[in-house]
Amino acid sequence: MFFMMGITQGRKELPFTQTVICDRCGSYGRYMVFMTYTVLSLFFIPVFRWGKKYYVKMSCCGATYELDREVGREIERGLNVEICPGDLDYMGGQNPYSYSNHWDDRDDDDQPKEISQNNSYITVIKRCPNCGFSTEEDYEYCPKCGSHLE
Repeated sequence: MFFMMGITQGRKELPFTQTVICDRCGSYGRYMVFMTYTVLSLFFIPVFRWGKKYYVKMSCCGATYELDREVGREIERGLNVEICPGDLDYMGGQNPYSYSNHWDDRDDDDQPKEISQNNSYITVIKRCPNCGFSTEEDYEYCPKCGSHLE
């Protein structure tokens, strides 16, 4: 019997818009909200998600914040929510390799990569140039389509 499963990191942009004056750079910008999670896949079909975390990135300067879990859940459910400064925990920003809507950031090999900051370490996020799958794992080949990751 052949059985295929895998555990990977996932990322999802949440449909949310709130315009604010940025506390970090003083410019007019908007909150871009996204969620990260770990997912168990069976035969390439996502079965179970856990470890959800919610983040906010400023469109003006790239400052990144961890969003309060309850507020993130409400946004994920599609409720009308306003993010307050008390809901955000500053993580860093203005990193040239930080999360981007268009994934324009590239390394020396011209492969899309992302670096996300945690409180204790920096993790390199690899993104497949073929299918767009992103992962924190040190894979050489994309687990979704098999293309070479560099």
